[in-house]
Amino acid sequence: MARILVVEDNERLARLIADGLTAQGHVCDCVLSLGAADDALHAAQFDGLVLDLGLPDGDGVDWLRQRAGALPPVLVLTARDALEDRIRGLDAGADDYLPKPFEMRELAARLRALLRRPGERHDAVLTLANLVYDPAGQSVQVDKVALELTRREAALIELLLRRAGQVVRRAAIENSLYTFDEAVTPNAVEAVVSRLRRKLDEAGAAVELHTIRGVGYMARARAA
Repeated sequence: MARILVVEDNERLARLIADGLTAQGHVCDCVLSLGAADDALHAAQFDGLVLDLGLPDGDGVDWLRQRAGALPPVLVLTARDALEDRIRGLDAGADDYLPKPFEMRELAARLRALLRRPGERHDAVLTLANLVYDPAGQSVQVDKVALELTRREAALIELLLRRAGQVVRRAAIENSLYTFDEAVTPNAVEAVVSRLRRKLDEAGAAVELHTIRGVGYMARARAA
């Protein structure tokens, strides 16, 4: 699961892209301008960026060039399909380039490929005690028995397993689980943790979700 920022001034298309990526298990935010993209990138950490080039407040290629090295993996999605346009976009810092019109399945596959690149996200299977999580399939097993989790529960266990034995702050959990448009109640994270903890206990997982009061949570193997 990844958090994706969609920068597209056609609001209907932006929502269709976000809905398609959400169906793939990602968390998506949509913005309609480059200025709003800057604000979003300052407010939260994103794993990937889907970027249109013709935006109302500037050219996406110039924006990319000015932020070289400071962005997550960028997939350009644009009607500019000439060879020179593709070369210009890639040279400006895009990691991939997909002309419109496009198929949602191809967009999702290209984004998965970007997120698999070394140094970004790692799709290796995560294991702690008798709990195994496969990021590629977003599947969880306890003693080789599948455990059914919601999208947010799966995102939470992935985040905690990637930092097993370390405290993950509550703010980082909120950032990974919720978009800007979703209302986050004061006890929203606690509720997800509670449901996940109950499912792990019922499945016999030798993993505990330890609460560090006022700070966050930690996944660790249960003491023998």
